[in-house]
Amino acid sequence: MISDGKPGHENQSLGLAEAMGRLQEVNLRLIRLEMGMGLFRRMVKLKEMLVGYGRPDYVIGAGHGTHMALLWVSMKYDAYSIVLMKPGLPMCLFGWCVAPEHDFKRVPSSEGLILSKGALNRVKPSDGKREGKLILIGGASKIHGFDEEGLMGQISKVATGGGWMVADSRRTPGSFLEKVKRQIPEVEIFPHQETKHGWLAGELGRVEEVWVTEDSVSMIYEALTGGGRVGVLAMPRLKEDARVIRGLERLREEGYFLGGEGEGMGSLAEADRCARFILDEEANHL
Repeated sequence: MISDGKPGHENQSLGLAEAMGRLQEVNLRLIRLEMGMGLFRRMVKLKEMLVGYGRPDYVIGAGHGTHMALLWVSMKYDAYSIVLMKPGLPMCLFGWCVAPEHDFKRVPSSEGLILSKGALNRVKPSDGKREGKLILIGGASKIHGFDEEGLMGQISKVATGGGWMVADSRRTPGSFLEKVKRQIPEVEIFPHQETKHGWLAGELGRVEEVWVTEDSVSMIYEALTGGGRVGVLAMPRLKEDARVIRGLERLREEGYFLGGEGEGMGSLAEADRCARFILDEEANHL
């Protein structure tokens, strides 16, 4: 697995690799590229890091910075290349392209394209009894604004009956969780700076209900993967025609979210579905 060091991209690659490992024995190795140097020096460094690794069967990567490395390793070792998200290079250069369906206004004709609902992730539903309720807060982005008063009103309506946890993210205004605690003292607060690595994935896999602000698209798909009922908290839209908003509206129409006509359809399990498809297809070509 080749990484550009960005947590979001690495999370997607690990999600697929770990799903493959649930279907067959996998020896997973992670190589983080030196993104602070030029392409030539980066490829020289990659060659050095590969010494002693042996021949891989698959090489996985997400993010434009990994594309050339993916292709080079794939050709050198005759390995299947798997690129996650819509690549900047022609898809035909890669063995497989796993990309969110909302990345395309018109789906291209490509035998190696696998469409997914959202980006892949590492969340896995728990086998135990579901308990607890969670609210996840994002913040302003290029596509969404942040209406603090309106959001507080939505949280007040949702967080009734006790047992609610509220967690923020790096984009959340620093004082917002404090205001939530003052206005809704019965909720339990979890600032992102104080939660351990993997805490959120674990909670999403076990809670019975989770609400996520619309700007936090990756957390929405992670919540859907976790298997609990999922609701979306409205945020001001700055770009109504953004591809991620189109993707969320499609999920809403299909009944994945609480509220309106939807009752929440549960787990997406996209990483497992894509992993199974790839392994089955490769096995059929042996």
